[in-house]
Amino acid sequence: QVQLVESGGGLVQAGGSLRLSCAASGGTFSRLIMGWFRQAPGKEREFVATISRTESITYYANAVKGRFTISRDNAKNTVYLQMNNLKPEDTAVYYCAATMRILPGTDHTRYDYWGQGTQVTVSS
Repeated sequence: QVQLVESGGGLVQAGGSLRLSCAASGGTFSRLIMGWFRQAPGKEREFVATISRTESITYYANAVKGRFTISRDNAKNTVYLQMNNLKPEDTAVYYCAATMRILPGTDHTRYDYWGQGTQVTVSS
């Protein structure tokens, strides 16, 4: 089965940057549509960004558009989330997700594989 491992989270001051990485194994990475989700304490898991299999078509939540960039390197079986101009409201556990479903969109229930999550904390 597909296994996903996130890394790169940490503590950063507002306005700073972090780059999250998600390494995939156990599957054909190029066949997977990848996504990033986040979940803050007491809140539901919310969509952040998604990227297509090979065309690198991307889509972002309005809350992060213009600040975050999702990318992938199929040769390295890795997807990234570059986060710039971080805000305190970005504080959450960030999860990498994957699916072979077509057009999974922003619905977390349509993603079948999940990483353990990495904590991102943005201080003011």
